[in-house]
Amino acid sequence: MLLRRCAILYMEPREDLHLDLKALFAGTSALDSSVQWVALAPHIGRELNINAAEMMALGRIGAALWVERADCEQRHSEEVVARLLELGLLIAHGGEPDEPAQLASARDRDTALRAQHWHSLAALTHTFTRWEDVCAETGTRFPSFDLLQAEYGPPPPTTLEFGTEDHDVVLPAPADGTLDKVLLNRYTCRNFDPDASLPLALAARLLQRTFGAQEQRLMSPTATAPGALALKKTSPSGGSLHPMEAYILVQRVDGVSPGLYHYHPVRHVLQPLRTLDAEQAYKLAFDAVANQHWFANAPMLVVMAARVERNFWKYRKHAKSYRALTLDAGHLSQTFYLLATEAGVSAFITAAINEIKVEQALGLDPLKHAVIAICGCGYAAAETTMVEFRQGDLTGW
Repeated sequence: MLLRRCAILYMEPREDLHLDLKALFAGTSALDSSVQWVALAPHIGRELNINAAEMMALGRIGAALWVERADCEQRHSEEVVARLLELGLLIAHGGEPDEPAQLASARDRDTALRAQHWHSLAALTHTFTRWEDVCAETGTRFPSFDLLQAEYGPPPPTTLEFGTEDHDVVLPAPADGTLDKVLLNRYTCRNFDPDASLPLALAARLLQRTFGAQEQRLMSPTATAPGALALKKTSPSGGSLHPMEAYILVQRVDGVSPGLYHYHPVRHVLQPLRTLDAEQAYKLAFDAVANQHWFANAPMLVVMAARVERNFWKYRKHAKSYRALTLDAGHLSQTFYLLATEAGVSAFITAAINEIKVEQALGLDPLKHAVIAICGCGYAAAETTMVEFRQGDLTGW
């Protein structure tokens, strides 16, 4: 059997402090510490505890060239090699008829990761910052301002000052512009009307003008390969690649059944993926936004998930490629905000989401489809129970 190390692997030493009761009673230092090595591999997606011998073996077995298992066992022991294979940190070449399923699974996941050309730190960040069962009470609801101030003191100042007041260049007041009304009325809605639905024409405009292709152009005059077209959209994208896909969770859109859909940016259609009843749709929305009930009852939610192969095709293992994906989500969400505000509805975006729940619902592989954020919109409720910053309205305070 041939082996090699998995494609991306980081090993972190973690120190655990504990109280030594014997030392305490003996009158010496009562604090003791121990170090545990933790292996972080994106194709596995969970933290793995390893010992020092296993850590040393992983540091000496390469990720590129296949080597004989017998040679690895001679250098690092059969026990160490067997455990690293079991964990999926060593990859077996395959082809043996009696190969265990877990070895094949680890190899398939490692192969999928290699094929996407992730930058290693980006793959690590993306994989190990995803949530699955986080809820507002444990992960996204923060203490009130008063409690924070009592615990930590006042927040850092809202602005930076450099002591240059005597030399500051005083700027003229901004001139009025056509976007002013929309910009000043834009806010994050946390109080949706739970009974209101979106007109289909309005939902269609928001999706087409935010996520839809306004034009198609060749990437270069000599481009001939399939997929060589570039989409012209209303928001910028790194390399004009537009890898962000829009998956729609419909709760209350006139004429559209509740469920999950994919928005096709060229054909301007909703492709049905999964039919849900109203209760199931709300439960999925509630889980997806980590129990933030103030967002969960929006009539239309949009999952922004990047097709990383599209972006990384050009920016292979690039240190900035993942950052470009997050910028894309930011650009799109703010275009969505402006269009929603212009149309008289309110919007939100949140990155505090249970990505794993979303991936499972949509059948997405996190190595290939990076769920970045969820936005949504709907008609605002007349009364506010959650804090908002509506223009000219301080009642939310």
